[in-house]
Amino acid sequence: MSDPILYTNPMSRGRIARWMLEETGSHYTTQIVPFGPVMKDAEYRSINPMGKVPALQHNDHIITETAAIIAYLADVFPDAKLAPTADERAKYYRWLFFGAGPVEAAVSNHASGFNPTEEQGRFIGYGSYETVMDVLDQALSETPYITGDRFTAADVYVGAQVNFGLGFNTIEKRPSFIAYSQRLLERPALQRATALDDADMAKMKA
Repeated sequence: MSDPILYTNPMSRGRIARWMLEETGSHYTTQIVPFGPVMKDAEYRSINPMGKVPALQHNDHIITETAAIIAYLADVFPDAKLAPTADERAKYYRWLFFGAGPVEAAVSNHASGFNPTEEQGRFIGYGSYETVMDVLDQALSETPYITGDRFTAADVYVGAQVNFGLGFNTIEKRPSFIAYSQRLLERPALQRATALDDADMAKMKA
């Protein structure tokens, strides 16, 4: 089995994939893809036709979309115990895709100044930003991690959304969000990933 190759940029959602790789404890390499022409050229589009990062190459497989990368890594590195148990599976998939769907869309739109009217909310998948925040708040008020008492790969994605939102004021500073974020920020894997990404960002700006 070859080591994963992460195509990333330290100013992107690639930071989430790096965090997940650090959680697995696996050996991996990174390829920094600059924004602009390089990310949109034919060579990189052969990896990800969307011209976006992150992307993961592992053995003969290419995986794109951050949530898919996280779920894939949880499955192929089972010793890290980041994939769900049988009892956790329903909540795991529910909240992983809630993070990749409603949370991602609602927060991005809200930060961009678009908040659907009540009528628009009937056909927009997440309904409203307020509803998404309330649902996430309720979930994180009930258990320390998104699927229950144990950290899983779903927390990497949902947690990254919460951490980013709190840091950039794109989500409300509710007590459950702050407590959840503080638990995650104590994780050594996240601290390592952050240090590596920050170092790469400094090199790019030098």
